[in-house]
Amino acid sequence: MSAPSPTLAHWPYPRWIAHRGAGKLAPENTLAAFRLGAQHGYRMFECDAKLSADGVPFLMHDATLQRTSNGTGTGGDLPWSALAQLDAGAWHSRAFAGEPLPTLENAARYCIANHCLLNIEIKPTPGVEEETGRVVAAHAARLWQGQAVPPLLTSFQPAALAGARASAPHLPRGLLLDTLPQGWLSSALELGCVAIVCNHALWTADTVAQVHGAGLRTLSYTVNDDWAAQRLLDLGTDGIITDRVDLFSPASEG
Repeated sequence: MSAPSPTLAHWPYPRWIAHRGAGKLAPENTLAAFRLGAQHGYRMFECDAKLSADGVPFLMHDATLQRTSNGTGTGGDLPWSALAQLDAGAWHSRAFAGEPLPTLENAARYCIANHCLLNIEIKPTPGVEEETGRVVAAHAARLWQGQAVPPLLTSFQPAALAGARASAPHLPRGLLLDTLPQGWLSSALELGCVAIVCNHALWTADTVAQVHGAGLRTLSYTVNDDWAAQRLLDLGTDGIITDRVDLFSPASEG
């Protein structure tokens, strides 16, 4: 028997979500980015989580270290003790030099202490999708135990979502999509998802109606233009992930 799907009595997440903390205004996937997003009024962040070689969930988008740190090679090949020494801020600008890579635990503590919510994209190093989903979800379940609103776990990788469901079936999950392949909605339902998070251009009145009709929520990435945001609001979608924390004010929740 498959694990039960999580149930949400109501949708507890705000419409506006800051991509990777504060998009491009601070080094992505760092606590500095979370702090800057919070200064702009955001109370929910999206981040990417993967595993170190010794199984510590940490925040980084790419499989390799070069773009967003002073490291080289594949992040998942290094133990956390080595990753913790890296500079994840200097690549962005001098103001953020010395900013460390955060663990998922660091992110959880920040969010809980500051009454913020989190969308954790499970971003596995290729080849360890199921394990990454299982470990990230287990850590999330422990870190947010007793909190009123759990993190939303999302991934492009069905195996990662299956791993998350196996280890923490009560945590809500969302399927990330860049295209709409045959059976896309059925796949989300089979994985016990509560939401579909897709490229904002894929949402139409029809696709929104299909997803809402199935009892799921509709979220979009990465929305950085007024016209795109307004189109999604007019369609009645449920969540907008943006880099432009300086352009869109989440206070209105409109």
